[in-house]
Amino acid sequence: MSVKDWIDVHAHFTPPMTPEQSDARWAAMVEASWTGPKPPDWSLDHTLAYMDRVGIAMQMLSNIPTSLEALQVSNDFGASLVRSHPSRFGLLAALPTDSPEAALGEISRASDQLAVDGFAVTFCYRGVHLSDSSLEPVWAELNRRKAVVFAHPNAYGPGSFGRPSAVLEVAFETTRTAVDMLYSGLFRRYPDFKLVLAHCGAALPALSGRLLLLGTQPWVPNPQGLSRDEMRHQLKALYLDTAMTGSSHTIAPALAMTTCDHIVYGSDCGVPCTTDETALANIEALFHFSGLERDQVEQIGRNALTLFPEAAKRIKKSTVMIDE
Repeated sequence: MSVKDWIDVHAHFTPPMTPEQSDARWAAMVEASWTGPKPPDWSLDHTLAYMDRVGIAMQMLSNIPTSLEALQVSNDFGASLVRSHPSRFGLLAALPTDSPEAALGEISRASDQLAVDGFAVTFCYRGVHLSDSSLEPVWAELNRRKAVVFAHPNAYGPGSFGRPSAVLEVAFETTRTAVDMLYSGLFRRYPDFKLVLAHCGAALPALSGRLLLLGTQPWVPNPQGLSRDEMRHQLKALYLDTAMTGSSHTIAPALAMTTCDHIVYGSDCGVPCTTDETALANIEALFHFSGLERDQVEQIGRNALTLFPEAAKRIKKSTVMIDE
């Protein structure tokens, strides 16, 4: 299965690790219920070869370490990849959302020094959810910049019933936090930033009908007084990626909650839970979904060009240079 010139908004990377660091990371994952042989570490050469083989024009890279120092090192390394391969990669700079001050500092540093394409956040970072009121100045700044923000759950948290969190728990972390962001009035106060939810919004699209039916009833706490129409509008305004969620089970509810132009292609490549095989199977599932015409699937593959205009310019510049 191959495509042509798709933009992948959900692709991960890892800065170089020593063998000891790599082994320690895998040991921690085994403690969190991962099993099987140790997966290979992220590789630039493998990533570019995969992109060329499949037809991915650009990956928007993200990686969100759990310490400020490691996060900044990661952002710097990601920026170096973009400088070396400006038409193949973009960077969504990680933000340390356990500290508003640190997050604001990294927004400024990443924007001014690294010229990033957007930002990446974790729904619950070191115990602080994105809906936490302490992050109000962070959302205000992202809104002022009209930033694109990619939100991802913690796939390396403790397992559940002996299974890694990447199987199921990530979906509920995403859904719980996104719903709390909605009820907190965050999307009402800051309508100008664009939020991309990983994994097609997880369980949110499937539960959005229930939320619209029951969520504004008198027995549900609704301190901001959201109406059903406002809730519907704000859910529709979210962007959803297709990472490991390209089948009818997830795309159909997504299309019920929002529109095709708000669904963007994502692969989840670059992390142990995704292989070339599963990434390709996910693309095939998109093409086999009867609810979309082929041109709509192709649209999903390129919708991110509108979200990331500077990245689109880099791709266009590279194409012109090749043609010349």
